[in-house]
Amino acid sequence: MKDMITEGARAMGIVLPEDAPERFERFHALLTEANKTMNLTRVPDDPAEAVDRNYLDSLTPLAVPGLMEGVATLCDLGAGAGFPGIPLAIARPDIRVTLMDSLGKRVAFLNDVIEQLGLNAEAVHIRAEEAARLPAYRDRFDRVTARAVAALPALVELALPLVRPGGRFIAYKGPSLEEELAACPAVLRRLNAGEAVCHAAPIPGRDWDHRLCAVEKAGATPKSFPRRPGEAARNPILR
Repeated sequence: MKDMITEGARAMGIVLPEDAPERFERFHALLTEANKTMNLTRVPDDPAEAVDRNYLDSLTPLAVPGLMEGVATLCDLGAGAGFPGIPLAIARPDIRVTLMDSLGKRVAFLNDVIEQLGLNAEAVHIRAEEAARLPAYRDRFDRVTARAVAALPALVELALPLVRPGGRFIAYKGPSLEEELAACPAVLRRLNAGEAVCHAAPIPGRDWDHRLCAVEKAGATPKSFPRRPGEAARNPILR
């Protein structure tokens, strides 16, 4: 697994820290063991599948020129089993990573991983709608990421309040991106977002249609956003 991660990252143009492959292998072992009782995520039996689908896919923003340049703080929204936040923390120890999740047992698992791997990160048990009301989190992060959390119109409302002015929200998406983007003009306008820029996020040797959508925070997010918990998903801003 360590060799597959190293070679895959190199093929993507990513140079990992010397201790990163060992940390990835340890993370995989911790995730596999915890998943027996917690049902955190689907862990592929094939190591190559796990490397490509979970770890290299999480690292794709590092392969896009300029996308992660000058980043000191990152929030992974709806972190779940730790993707992409834990792989990004392993690959970029200079970035302070905050993983947010609404389920306490997942947060406990993530904090255990962080401690055992010695990562520059923390996991917090909080919903995005609640975090955005706290000065410790609103307008604080250079980048906010979300992978397999919600449709893009809802994600924009949840994520942008956490992004600092001039920072960016990065959504991990697949073939549905165009359809989701077509539903976003209203929410982008209402939240003072900049243009949504899409980037290919290929995994070496795979034909998966994985893409990244980066949205810049061009102006202050109105204080009325995000709305109460669950409203962004139930009633997305479409006009």
